[in-house]
Amino acid sequence: MIKLFVGLGNPGPDYEDTRHNAGFWWVDALARELKASLVMERGFQGLVGRSGSGTATVWLLEPQTFMNLSGRSVAQLARFYKIKPEEILVVHDELDIPPGEAKLKFGGGHAGHNGLRDIHAQLGTDQYWRLRLGIGHPGDRAEVANWVLKRPAPDQRSAMEACIERTLKAAPEFIAGDMPKATQMVHTTKPPRPKPPRPAQTPPAPPT
Repeated sequence: MIKLFVGLGNPGPDYEDTRHNAGFWWVDALARELKASLVMERGFQGLVGRSGSGTATVWLLEPQTFMNLSGRSVAQLARFYKIKPEEILVVHDELDIPPGEAKLKFGGGHAGHNGLRDIHAQLGTDQYWRLRLGIGHPGDRAEVANWVLKRPAPDQRSAMEACIERTLKAAPEFIAGDMPKATQMVHTTKPPRPKPPRPAQTPPAPPT
């Protein structure tokens, strides 16, 4: 069961529309879906939203610490509300996936992503969920820092927004803890084929 949804990005208008903020875009969309307001909470160094009540409470978080210090915010909120690492879903941009696609993953390395690197360090574990939103790769490692801090081309942005809309449909499964179903929904990029219509049955001939 996911109790904390974390979107990664950088604060401020200069970064708002850059590829590195894809995680913020996803959590913004989830907040609209859940009708939850994101409000700055100084104690957690981030924008925090809440939906539900009691044991069914779901938290939304966008750290405002800049990407490479994201873990501070995540760890503070998780420890305060006694949320286990395996109950956390971190949504972030992913270079190794093309725009318009996404992958769900549990545990594993940070692959050089500075936000994940700090979350690993602050939580003391890699055993949390990640929703990896594709932003594509510039083709040259030397260009990566520049690439993530630039706005995607209009067609890439459209593909990313469609991906966010599609993967957001898995939110009820995330919250319910049905991660196999959520994984299937996230990894399916094409709608299922409609079943062919059943042939009409010929009515029996009337008795003579």
